[in-house]
Amino acid sequence: MIKKTILSGIQPSGNLCIGNYLGALKQWNQMQNDYESIFLVVDLHAITTNQVPADLRNRCLSFTAQYIACGINPEQSKIIIQSHVPQHAELMWVLSCLTYQGELSRMTQYKSKSKNLKNINAGLFTYPVLMAADILLYQADLVPVGSDQKQHLELSRDIANKFNLDFNSKNFLIAPEPLIQKNFARIMSLKDGNKKMSKSDPSELSRINLNDNVDEIFNKIKKAKTDTQPLPENENELASRPEAENLLGIYSSLNDQSIKNTINEFSGKNFSEFKEKLASLVVDKISPISSEIKKLLKDEKFIDEVLNNGAQKADKIASAKIKNLKKIIGL
Repeated sequence: MIKKTILSGIQPSGNLCIGNYLGALKQWNQMQNDYESIFLVVDLHAITTNQVPADLRNRCLSFTAQYIACGINPEQSKIIIQSHVPQHAELMWVLSCLTYQGELSRMTQYKSKSKNLKNINAGLFTYPVLMAADILLYQADLVPVGSDQKQHLELSRDIANKFNLDFNSKNFLIAPEPLIQKNFARIMSLKDGNKKMSKSDPSELSRINLNDNVDEIFNKIKKAKTDTQPLPENENELASRPEAENLLGIYSSLNDQSIKNTINEFSGKNFSEFKEKLASLVVDKISPISSEIKKLLKDEKFIDEVLNNGAQKADKIASAKIKNLKKIIGL
């Protein structure tokens, strides 16, 4: 039986955090057993904002190590740095010529990210087309996305369908389906339960990084924002208590249990008692990952081998796809 292909990626900015782990990496680890898996470090996306070149290179290597430390097996899955496969950019140009300006201007993430910028670069505007190229280049059937990325995936589907229709090439580009995690896919900031936890947030206290030590984890959990009430007695209370919902969700996801069971376990108790348990659980789950990251980063030869192998495997797929695409469009 031919496995379906699944593809996802993370932009190498900031530090990978527990939000990335619970919202993506933990699921990637499980999915690689059931799918042909491609996991990208999307460095071309990162340069839509100003980067220090040496720092960007180091983060790409660090993210590769963090993927592996979180259980992504490079012998089982393809780990690829986006810029190592030039066909991503080549396909993007072709797809850009099929994508209407109006479609891109309606992207909510573009509106959000460009709101406070004085100089809006074209890359920020065409970012979703590159995302489409990432997906369509490898004929991905499924793409794990959060609700905030679903609009971009819908655009990828529209672009694929338009290409197939315009060039009478049925299913040459496969319209991908979203794979949305229903429980705890969106981990919120430790400082604001209404704001998504971000690896690029200026405040280190807003997140637990995958390379945080024990003291840092306990301190961040201790200082995490809460309300003045005891922990809720039922799920209905969570709607008006975002910080409580977030911390209970983190505990539930790390412990692989329903939030209902977590509420039953801590119902009516004080946050101080719960935070001690939560911090201990985070340390238990994250410390082995942190140790493995440090170990992997010392083995540059191994990281280089993983990335070279990933690029070679990707090139075989991408080269064939672009060769056939050029024939179809008349190049």
